[in-house]
Amino acid sequence: MGVVNVTPDSFSDGGEWFEPADAVAHGLRLLEQGADLLDVGGESTRPGAERPTEQEELRRVLPVVAELSRLGARVSVDTMRAEVAAQALQAGASVVNDVSGGLADPGMAAVVAGSGARYVAMHWRAHSTDMQSRASYDDVVLDVCRELTGRVEDLCARGVRREQIVLDPGFGFAKLAAHSWRLLAHLDRVQALGFPVLVGTSRKSFLGRLGVPEGSPPRPAAERDAATAATTVIAGLAGAWGVRVHHVPSSLDALRVVAAMEAAR
Repeated sequence: MGVVNVTPDSFSDGGEWFEPADAVAHGLRLLEQGADLLDVGGESTRPGAERPTEQEELRRVLPVVAELSRLGARVSVDTMRAEVAAQALQAGASVVNDVSGGLADPGMAAVVAGSGARYVAMHWRAHSTDMQSRASYDDVVLDVCRELTGRVEDLCARGVRREQIVLDPGFGFAKLAAHSWRLLAHLDRVQALGFPVLVGTSRKSFLGRLGVPEGSPPRPAAERDAATAATTVIAGLAGAWGVRVHHVPSSLDALRVVAAMEAAR
């Protein structure tokens, strides 16, 4: 899953693809590099980010979703809003990637159920402005798995079919670095819930702190692709359904390594 951020303030590439034509061109490059799915998002979810209005989010994503779909791309819309999801699906998207898992907008389940689209439900506790204050767990793996199971039960009660659902443990969302590392080390526990799993570690801050002295700032986001590729190997070995990445070639090579190794067993 290649990331197409149509935002001015995303943590890794805010503003770089903000104009629709630039976002479409970037998406096509990701396809050429081997992406299977393009994840188009118009709302930054970095810690502290303020939400755009619904109309602004629609203005950002719909032209990009429509044009990439017209050109034959398989498109995911990265949104927490039911109306944005509905209009993006009408414009050609086939996957809804909701970092709130349906908690941010109670109308999301009905949209997804009615469309039959794949639905990525991420572990989430609060919006970006408040999420890091919620990073408290008794056992992060157990707690995340329990909360994801609760989301599945609620979504299915609202008409979403189990076969539509993909789960995402939410690396970096209401999680400290130690929480993200523990989840990565126990992806098998998330897989054991019985659903496809999406891993979204790309360029996250916990990777930027690797090898950095205590008290120093993390490495810039664009310098975290090698570490991201290493996490892609872990995701591949765990049998993840997908990896959401900014730099496709390095993660594609990582998955090729996993596939070649598995074929040689």
